[in-house]
Amino acid sequence: MPTSASAKKRVRQSEKRRLRNRSVRSNLRSNFRRVLEAIEAKDADAATKAYREMESRIDKAARKGVIHKNTAARKKARLAKRLQAITAG
Repeated sequence: MPTSASAKKRVRQSEKRRLRNRSVRSNLRSNFRRVLEAIEAKDADAATKAYREMESRIDKAARKGVIHKNTAARKKARLAKRLQAITAG
């Protein structure tokens, strides 16, 4: 257990951030699944709309430091590639 006031505060801050990060990551996974489901259903309009929302959330998570910027770029690129396959083809 922390004994100093600053250590106690650090524990409180860490827990608050952990919960926030967990929520953001969970939300990202849910949105990712929505995009994939729309792509699997070959619904280009719904997939495009879901992708735009997902892209925004990924960027925000990367800005806030929840996920690494390269991870964000990789996820967006892979989704965009799959989306491109159903919209172009």
